[in-house]
Amino acid sequence: MLQHNARGKRGFSLLELVIVVVIIGIIAAIAIPRMSRGSAGAADSALSANLTVLRNGVDLYAAEHGGSYPTLAAVTNQLTQYTDATGAAQAGKDTTHIYGPYLRTVPPLPVGAKKGKNGIDDEDGATVGWIYSGTTGEIKANCTDSEKDATGKAYNTY
Repeated sequence: MLQHNARGKRGFSLLELVIVVVIIGIIAAIAIPRMSRGSAGAADSALSANLTVLRNGVDLYAAEHGGSYPTLAAVTNQLTQYTDATGAAQAGKDTTHIYGPYLRTVPPLPVGAKKGKNGIDDEDGATVGWIYSGTTGEIKANCTDSEKDATGKAYNTY
């Protein structure tokens, strides 16, 4: 007759379970802060990328229009539609409107209190995401000085 060994059929001891739970807790304590910083870093990267796209569009416009920047009143149309040598914009290309478009759409602001706004203006308005100067061609995020990234850099200085 075969004898069954009772020791071979035991489960995990309480001590082994506690050790596993502690190890899982340590791993979670390391991983969770890294994942939450990743989403903030993604928004900062999106801001940098959007500013690069906008600034390149303004620079390309200036290069094709004799060094003059888009006018404040028509900056969105001048960047997203076809223009002629004087900067007059229209949706379709013809024999005189041969320049552009430089952007498909104006990207939305990815950070701050005005997140999601994609308008362009020269002052800190509630409905715009970007502040633009038609005289210098500078464009920046419409954020307050208190809105900063994880390193403490203000979004409006990117």
